[in-house]
Amino acid sequence: MPTSTFPAALAAALRADPSRPLVTFYDDATGERVELSVTTYANWVAKTAALVQDELDGERGQLALVELPTHWLGAVWLGAAWSMGLRVTDDPGRAEEADLVVCGPDTLEGHAEHASRVPVLAVSLRPLGARFAEALPVGVVDYGAVVLGQPDVFAAFDPPRSEDAAWTGPGGELLHSDLMTEFGDPALTAGSRLLTDVNPVSRDGLGTLVEPLVVGGGTVWVRHRDPATWASKQSAERASLTLVADSSGSGQPIRS
Repeated sequence: MPTSTFPAALAAALRADPSRPLVTFYDDATGERVELSVTTYANWVAKTAALVQDELDGERGQLALVELPTHWLGAVWLGAAWSMGLRVTDDPGRAEEADLVVCGPDTLEGHAEHASRVPVLAVSLRPLGARFAEALPVGVVDYGAVVLGQPDVFAAFDPPRSEDAAWTGPGGELLHSDLMTEFGDPALTAGSRLLTDVNPVSRDGLGTLVEPLVVGGGTVWVRHRDPATWASKQSAERASLTLVADSSGSGQPIRS
């Protein structure tokens, strides 16, 4: 029976093959590489969702602005938000109406002002999800300093439903049921892998997380993509499909 929400899809993946690589991340500017199995990804999602629900009073239906670059923690934040029924947007213009703001170092200064109104969580983007090396503005929560103390298993007080909105942006809303049915490529099947530099926390990038999860595959995200090493990564990671962001900004990501 097809799953109808993201947490149901993640639970199905855990039952089917918990040890398979689901999330792999490269930063070509620093040489960083991270790989998460389904189990490890689910643990990060659970810890993050518990932080928001239990410590920050997050509730189903609230709006989360997640403004992060292409990164494995972007995929974690999507999973956490959807596990507790939050609507996600990447539109910084909606910061004033957001119930939760998640930002990286580059956008921290602009979002710190919202910390007097709503929770603002800053993600350092340092290796292994480490905390910031420097002090943060008053009221801003250092995600890396607090997330690891949260439980590995999460239970939503008010679980999301298939008809709940999962994403909202200039192109409209996507429901949980849409996430489960909109994305599909014949090149992605059980055991296959997608190599991409497209930000998962973007309208074009949602499928880079959802589609491999649902079909039993995995995703390799690359930040600061170096074209000179792209082909070797595709070979080393055994990627059956690549999705490259359109650097001109005039069209859709390029599949091959």
